[in-house]
Amino acid sequence: MPAASRPAPSSDLSASRPATETDETTGRTEPAPGADDALAIERAQRLTDVVTRLRRALRSSIRTDYPWESLPMAQVELLQTLAVTPLRVGELAARQRLAPNTVSGLVGKLLDAGFVDRQADPGDRRTARIALTPAGHQQLEDWQRAHERRIAGALATLSPADHDAVMAALPGLDRLAEALAGPGQATADDA
Repeated sequence: MPAASRPAPSSDLSASRPATETDETTGRTEPAPGADDALAIERAQRLTDVVTRLRRALRSSIRTDYPWESLPMAQVELLQTLAVTPLRVGELAARQRLAPNTVSGLVGKLLDAGFVDRQADPGDRRTARIALTPAGHQQLEDWQRAHERRIAGALATLSPADHDAVMAALPGLDRLAEALAGPGQATADDA
């Protein structure tokens, strides 16, 4: 279908397909076959798109507004996890759901930058735990404050209704993050 004759996208996700059908013999209204599944998938796609655009916009705006911010997100996430407690590389890899060699490479860069150091593991002297240094704590705090300022500034530009809607969605988004992390997995709030 040519672009000019395509219908405009609807922000109402239920408008794209009938959610219910009426049984002509009983007169009862029931969900259309597959409508619930299709609607759930459509909503998940929309949420995925919004979250992806939000993360991308935040990363690029921080780099523009705060050019000193050069840590890749993977390194920031490691710092966030290590802010709770020192961990072995294998434990860190499991919490981040990354390959141990990937985490080793990231830890190496953080060691070179002076943001983490190796400490003897009191439970096993043959291994080391990775811990934040004072410089790592400061870098993480600076990163967090920069993001908070950026998000606060963007929230201030929203209408009161949109601002309230975003804030009202936070508890549900928090529970969604916990559900995605799965049982026994740390979420960003835990890190």
